[in-house]
Amino acid sequence: MSAMLRSKSHHADERPLADAAKSARAAAHAPAARYEQVKHHIRGIIESGARRAGERLPSELDLVATLGVSRMTVNRALRELAHEGLVTRVSGVGTFVAQARPQSTLLMIAHIGDEIRSRGHEYSYRTVLLQRETASVVVSNALGLAPGASVFHVICVHRENGLPVQLEDRYVNPAIAPDFLQQDFSVIRPSEYLYETVPAHDVEHIVDAGLPTRAEAELLGIRAEEPCLTLVRRTWTSGIAVTFARFVHPGSRYRLGCRFSPDLSQRQG
Repeated sequence: MSAMLRSKSHHADERPLADAAKSARAAAHAPAARYEQVKHHIRGIIESGARRAGERLPSELDLVATLGVSRMTVNRALRELAHEGLVTRVSGVGTFVAQARPQSTLLMIAHIGDEIRSRGHEYSYRTVLLQRETASVVVSNALGLAPGASVFHVICVHRENGLPVQLEDRYVNPAIAPDFLQQDFSVIRPSEYLYETVPAHDVEHIVDAGLPTRAEAELLGIRAEEPCLTLVRRTWTSGIAVTFARFVHPGSRYRLGCRFSPDLSQRQG
Protein backbone atom coordinates (compact mmCIF):
# COMPACT_ATOMS: atom_id res chain seq x y z
CA MET A 1 0.00 0.00 0.00
CA SER A 2 2.81 2.35 0.94
CA ALA A 3 4.64 1.55 -2.31
CA MET A 4 1.46 2.25 -4.27
CA LEU A 5 1.03 5.64 -2.60
CA ARG A 6 4.65 6.52 -3.32
CA SER A 7 4.13 5.51 -6.96
CA LYS A 8 1.02 7.67 -7.30
CA SER A 9 2.78 10.56 -5.60
CA HIS A 10 5.74 10.16 -7.96
CA HIS A 11 3.48 10.26 -11.03
CA ALA A 12 1.61 13.25 -9.59
CA ASP A 13 4.90 15.13 -9.23
CA GLU A 14 5.86 14.30 -12.81
CA ARG A 15 2.55 15.39 -14.36
CA PRO A 16 3.02 19.17 -13.92
CA LEU A 17 6.52 18.87 -15.40
CA ALA A 18 5.22 16.89 -18.34
CA ASP A 19 2.40 19.37 -18.89
CA ALA A 20 4.86 22.27 -18.75
CA ALA A 21 7.17 20.56 -21.26
CA LYS A 22 4.22 19.90 -23.56
CA SER A 23 3.14 23.56 -23.34
CA ALA A 24 6.68 24.72 -24.06
CA ARG A 25 6.89 22.50 -27.14
CA ALA A 26 3.55 23.79 -28.36
CA ALA A 27 4.65 27.40 -27.85
CA ALA A 28 7.88 26.77 -29.71
CA HIS A 29 5.95 25.49 -32.73
CA ALA A 30 3.19 28.10 -32.56
CA PRO A 31 3.18 30.62 -35.40
CA ALA A 32 4.77 33.97 -34.52
CA ALA A 33 2.52 36.96 -33.99
CA ARG A 34 1.76 38.73 -37.26
CA TYR A 35 3.72 41.85 -36.43
CA GLU A 36 6.73 39.62 -35.66
CA GLN A 37 6.29 38.04 -39.10
CA VAL A 38 6.35 41.50 -40.65
CA LYS A 39 9.52 42.35 -38.71
CA HIS A 40 11.12 39.10 -39.89
CA HIS A 41 10.20 39.94 -43.49
CA ILE A 42 11.76 43.42 -43.28
CA ARG A 43 14.89 42.09 -41.58
CA GLY A 44 15.20 39.62 -44.44
CA ILE A 45 15.06 42.45 -46.98
CA ILE A 46 17.83 44.33 -45.17
CA GLU A 47 20.06 41.34 -44.38
CA SER A 48 19.85 40.07 -47.98
CA GLY A 49 21.26 43.37 -49.21
CA ALA A 50 18.18 44.10 -51.32
CA ARG A 51 18.01 47.47 -49.54
CA ARG A 52 21.14 49.20 -48.29
CA ALA A 53 21.65 51.86 -45.63
CA GLY A 54 19.72 55.01 -46.52
CA GLU A 55 17.51 53.31 -49.12
CA ARG A 56 13.73 53.40 -48.90
CA LEU A 57 11.87 50.26 -47.78
CA PRO A 58 8.46 49.17 -49.14
CA SER A 59 5.66 51.44 -47.98
CA GLU A 60 3.10 50.43 -45.38
CA LEU A 61 0.48 49.93 -48.10
CA ASP A 62 2.88 47.76 -50.13
CA LEU A 63 3.57 45.60 -47.07
CA VAL A 64 -0.15 45.30 -46.35
CA ALA A 65 -0.77 44.07 -49.90
CA THR A 66 2.26 41.76 -49.99
CA LEU A 67 1.87 40.15 -46.57
CA GLY A 68 -1.90 40.20 -46.22
CA VAL A 69 -1.91 41.87 -42.80
CA SER A 70 -3.54 45.00 -41.45
CA ARG A 71 -1.92 48.41 -41.65
CA MET A 72 -1.98 48.56 -37.85
CA THR A 73 0.13 45.38 -37.75
CA VAL A 74 2.63 46.83 -40.24
CA ASN A 75 2.79 50.09 -38.32
CA ARG A 76 3.59 48.29 -35.06
CA ALA A 77 6.34 46.27 -36.75
CA LEU A 78 7.93 49.40 -38.22
CA ARG A 79 7.71 51.27 -34.93
CA GLU A 80 9.51 48.44 -33.11
CA LEU A 81 12.20 48.18 -35.80
CA ALA A 82 12.74 51.94 -35.57
CA HIS A 83 13.07 51.65 -31.78
CA GLU A 84 15.64 48.85 -32.30
CA GLY A 85 17.62 51.15 -34.61
CA LEU A 86 17.20 49.01 -37.73
CA VAL A 87 15.09 51.48 -39.71
CA THR A 88 14.48 55.22 -39.78
CA ARG A 89 10.98 56.60 -40.32
CA VAL A 90 10.43 60.05 -41.81
CA SER A 91 6.89 61.35 -41.46
CA GLY A 92 5.23 61.87 -44.83
CA VAL A 93 8.24 60.48 -46.69
CA GLY A 94 8.70 56.80 -45.85
CA THR A 95 10.78 54.22 -44.02
CA PHE A 96 14.50 53.81 -44.72
CA VAL A 97 17.23 51.35 -43.78
CA ALA A 98 19.06 52.97 -40.87
CA GLN A 99 22.68 53.99 -41.20
CA ALA A 100 25.07 52.03 -39.01
CA ARG A 101 26.07 54.26 -36.11
CA PRO A 102 29.82 54.74 -35.76
CA GLN A 103 31.34 54.58 -32.31
CA SER A 104 33.78 57.05 -30.82
CA THR A 105 36.18 56.35 -27.99
CA LEU A 106 35.96 57.86 -24.52
CA LEU A 107 39.42 57.17 -23.14
CA MET A 108 41.50 59.26 -25.52
CA ILE A 109 41.28 62.41 -27.63
CA ALA A 110 40.01 61.12 -30.94
CA HIS A 111 39.94 63.13 -34.17
CA ILE A 112 36.59 62.52 -35.81
CA GLY A 113 37.98 63.03 -39.33
CA ASP A 114 40.47 60.20 -38.80
CA GLU A 115 37.70 57.95 -37.45
CA ILE A 116 35.47 58.59 -40.45
CA ARG A 117 38.23 58.08 -43.02
CA SER A 118 39.30 54.85 -41.28
CA ARG A 119 35.85 53.47 -42.12
CA GLY A 120 36.40 54.32 -45.78
CA HIS A 121 33.82 57.11 -45.64
CA GLU A 122 34.00 60.68 -46.86
CA TYR A 123 34.76 63.30 -44.21
CA SER A 124 34.02 67.01 -44.45
CA TYR A 125 33.50 69.84 -42.02
CA ARG A 126 32.52 73.49 -41.96
CA THR A 127 33.53 76.24 -39.55
CA VAL A 128 30.36 78.10 -38.56
CA LEU A 129 31.84 80.56 -36.07
CA LEU A 130 35.37 81.77 -35.25
CA GLN A 131 35.78 84.79 -32.99
CA ARG A 132 37.09 86.32 -29.78
CA GLU A 133 34.42 87.07 -27.17
CA THR A 134 33.73 87.66 -23.51
CA ALA A 135 33.35 84.38 -21.64
CA SER A 136 30.07 83.55 -19.95
CA VAL A 137 30.13 82.54 -16.28
CA VAL A 138 29.91 78.85 -17.28
CA VAL A 139 32.85 79.12 -19.69
CA SER A 140 35.07 81.21 -17.41
CA ASN A 141 34.45 78.77 -14.54
CA ALA A 142 35.18 75.77 -16.79
CA LEU A 143 38.49 77.29 -17.90
CA GLY A 144 39.38 78.68 -14.48
CA LEU A 145 39.44 82.27 -15.77
CA ALA A 146 38.32 85.49 -14.12
CA PRO A 147 34.71 86.61 -14.74
CA GLY A 148 34.39 88.47 -18.02
CA ALA A 149 37.71 87.12 -19.37
CA SER A 150 38.31 87.04 -23.11
CA VAL A 151 38.22 83.63 -24.86
CA PHE A 152 38.40 82.22 -28.38
CA HIS A 153 35.21 80.55 -29.62
CA VAL A 154 34.88 78.19 -32.59
CA ILE A 155 31.90 76.15 -33.82
CA CYS A 156 32.27 73.43 -36.46
CA VAL A 157 29.93 70.90 -38.04
CA HIS A 158 31.53 67.55 -38.93
CA ARG A 159 29.95 65.35 -41.63
CA GLU A 160 30.21 61.71 -42.62
CA ASN A 161 29.22 61.04 -46.24
CA GLY A 162 27.56 64.45 -46.21
CA LEU A 163 25.49 63.74 -43.09
CA PRO A 164 26.16 65.89 -39.97
CA VAL A 165 27.29 63.60 -37.15
CA GLN A 166 28.95 66.01 -34.74
CA LEU A 167 28.62 69.64 -33.71
CA GLU A 168 31.80 70.96 -32.08
CA ASP A 169 31.37 74.00 -29.81
CA ARG A 170 34.80 74.88 -28.41
CA TYR A 171 36.28 77.61 -26.19
CA VAL A 172 40.03 78.13 -25.99
CA ASN A 173 42.16 79.90 -23.40
CA PRO A 174 44.01 82.68 -25.33
CA ALA A 175 46.91 82.65 -22.85
CA ILE A 176 47.76 79.08 -23.87
CA ALA A 177 47.04 79.25 -27.62
CA PRO A 178 47.45 82.94 -28.57
CA ASP A 179 47.66 82.27 -32.34
CA PHE A 180 44.50 80.18 -32.47
CA LEU A 181 42.39 82.68 -34.42
CA GLN A 182 45.11 83.19 -37.04
CA GLN A 183 44.97 79.58 -38.23
CA ASP A 184 43.43 78.51 -41.54
CA PHE A 185 40.87 76.01 -40.29
CA SER A 186 39.97 75.01 -43.82
CA VAL A 187 43.37 73.27 -43.86
CA ILE A 188 43.70 72.07 -40.27
CA ARG A 189 40.93 71.32 -37.81
CA PRO A 190 40.87 73.20 -34.47
CA SER A 191 41.34 69.97 -32.51
CA GLU A 192 44.36 69.01 -34.63
CA TYR A 193 45.98 72.42 -34.20
CA LEU A 194 45.60 72.30 -30.42
CA TYR A 195 46.78 68.68 -30.26
CA GLU A 196 49.94 69.52 -32.21
CA THR A 197 50.62 72.85 -30.47
CA VAL A 198 49.67 72.36 -26.82
CA PRO A 199 50.31 69.03 -25.04
CA ALA A 200 47.29 67.81 -23.08
CA HIS A 201 48.56 66.56 -19.74
CA ASP A 202 45.08 66.01 -18.29
CA VAL A 203 41.76 65.30 -20.01
CA GLU A 204 38.25 65.20 -18.56
CA HIS A 205 35.35 63.59 -20.44
CA ILE A 206 31.71 63.77 -19.33
CA VAL A 207 28.88 62.25 -21.38
CA ASP A 208 25.30 63.40 -21.10
CA ALA A 209 22.08 62.74 -23.00
CA GLY A 210 19.43 65.32 -23.79
CA LEU A 211 17.73 67.38 -26.44
CA PRO A 212 19.63 69.83 -28.65
CA THR A 213 18.97 73.54 -28.61
CA ARG A 214 17.05 74.87 -31.59
CA ALA A 215 20.27 76.28 -33.08
CA GLU A 216 22.12 72.96 -32.60
CA ALA A 217 19.27 71.01 -34.19
CA GLU A 218 19.31 73.34 -37.19
CA LEU A 219 23.07 72.97 -37.69
CA LEU A 220 22.84 69.18 -37.37
CA GLY A 221 19.82 68.95 -39.67
CA ILE A 222 17.68 67.11 -37.11
CA ARG A 223 14.40 67.69 -35.31
CA ALA A 224 14.56 69.58 -32.03
CA GLU A 225 12.93 66.53 -30.40
CA GLU A 226 15.71 64.12 -31.40
CA PRO A 227 17.79 62.94 -28.41
CA CYS A 228 21.51 63.68 -28.63
CA LEU A 229 24.64 62.45 -26.90
CA THR A 230 26.91 65.23 -25.73
CA LEU A 231 30.56 64.72 -24.85
CA VAL A 232 32.00 67.56 -22.75
CA ARG A 233 35.79 67.74 -22.81
CA ARG A 234 38.21 69.85 -20.79
CA THR A 235 41.97 69.68 -21.20
CA TRP A 236 44.86 71.05 -19.13
CA THR A 237 48.55 71.51 -19.74
CA SER A 238 50.80 71.85 -16.69
CA GLY A 239 47.69 72.45 -14.59
CA ILE A 240 46.39 75.32 -16.74
CA ALA A 241 43.10 74.86 -18.64
CA VAL A 242 43.49 74.87 -22.42
CA THR A 243 40.05 74.20 -23.86
CA PHE A 244 36.43 73.60 -22.90
CA ALA A 245 34.43 71.89 -25.65
CA ARG A 246 31.01 70.32 -26.24
CA PHE A 247 30.57 67.70 -28.96
CA VAL A 248 26.90 67.12 -29.77
CA HIS A 249 25.98 63.93 -31.65
CA PRO A 250 22.51 62.95 -32.94
CA GLY A 251 21.62 59.77 -31.07
CA SER A 252 20.39 58.06 -34.25
CA ARG A 253 23.68 58.68 -36.08
CA TYR A 254 26.42 58.21 -33.51
CA ARG A 255 27.34 56.41 -30.32
CA LEU A 256 30.07 56.67 -27.72
CA GLY A 257 31.97 53.77 -26.22
CA CYS A 258 35.37 52.24 -25.62
CA ARG A 259 37.31 49.05 -25.09
CA PHE A 260 40.22 48.95 -22.65
CA SER A 261 42.36 46.68 -20.51
CA PRO A 262 41.86 47.39 -16.80
CA ASP A 263 44.80 47.75 -14.46
CA LEU A 264 44.48 44.58 -12.39
CA SER A 265 46.58 46.13 -9.64
CA GLN A 266 43.76 48.54 -8.95
CA ARG A 267 40.60 47.67 -7.10
CA GLN A 268 37.75 46.69 -9.42
CA GLY A 269 34.13 47.47 -8.75
